[in-house]
Amino acid sequence: MNAAARTAERGAATLRDPRWQAVLSRDATADGSFVYSVQTTGVYCRPSCAARRARPEHVRFFANGREAQAAGFRACKRCKPDEPSLLERYGAKVTKACRLIERAETAPSLEALAKAVSMSPYHFHRIFKQITGTTPRQYATAHRERRVRDRLQMGARVTDAIFDAGYGSNSRFYEKAGAVLGMKPRDYRAGGANATIKFAVGECSLGSILVAQSERGICAILLGDDPDALVRDLQDRFPRANLIGGDRQFEEVVAKVVGFVESPGVGLHLPLDVRGTSFQQRVWRALRSIPVGETVTYAQLAQRIGAPKAVRAVAGACASNALAVAIPCHRVIRNDGTLSGYRWGVERKRALLQKEASNAPTIDQAS
Repeated sequence: MNAAARTAERGAATLRDPRWQAVLSRDATADGSFVYSVQTTGVYCRPSCAARRARPEHVRFFANGREAQAAGFRACKRCKPDEPSLLERYGAKVTKACRLIERAETAPSLEALAKAVSMSPYHFHRIFKQITGTTPRQYATAHRERRVRDRLQMGARVTDAIFDAGYGSNSRFYEKAGAVLGMKPRDYRAGGANATIKFAVGECSLGSILVAQSERGICAILLGDDPDALVRDLQDRFPRANLIGGDRQFEEVVAKVVGFVESPGVGLHLPLDVRGTSFQQRVWRALRSIPVGETVTYAQLAQRIGAPKAVRAVAGACASNALAVAIPCHRVIRNDGTLSGYRWGVERKRALLQKEASNAPTIDQAS
């Protein structure tokens, strides 16, 4: 292979890597999960670095600055990748604001949110957008839309789902139902077989990650060590679906999911396609109500869904979950506080809990 061919191959490999999308979008939520180096300048940067974008063939990805330094690169003086990231400095405050938005009947004002986290409105708005990629108002809108999707996926009547989510009237929701759901609400609620599912496999701090999306939303987030095994798992889960490799636009979706896996406290604002029995969905809904940084036991989870004797069935529903982190079954532990089995490995469960514990609001911050 000549030099030109090797250069082209390096560029193609970068374009296929989901982390490249985080670099292109200067995604602050990806800071701390990896760094990238630029061969022509000899420096390495954090994903959100505002420097001029490098050509893909000149880029290499590293897990951290130590690996980049070992390969002969020096830290960028502009983004200072070895210093605490924006997420590390303000993540707890933004997470608290997100929870306030989610619990409120109506969206809190910018001033009220800023006061709750002891920041000026201007500074809070700027930091919130840098970390989440959306404004507080957009976040509130996305949360309300997600509540509609969740209720419809659970089988609720369309009208009930709309009002439960906080919409004042049917007409306000139907005006943009196509954009929110991608189809009519009744069609979204009914679902369907033989769906087309896009998927792609990438890498994150927990190993390989497969993200799959149907017309209804993200239908699988699978973790593992073997990409081929993840694809086979997807095929087994959706044997009647038409599985196709994701295009470049879909890689942006994968990058968002990877960013969420690295920083679960910020939240994943993409529609989910949750498929399971009514009992499984009750368990999964309860799982999504567990705050970031907290855990419950299987017995407590069974109590929460009104089935205190169904501890074994609850554990089975957790094991059947196909949406890693998005439906946080990793937050369920044994009665003695130890970690039990996790379909993607106990070490990944431990890593997720440690990551969430370090980013959870302290008592002072939450007060």
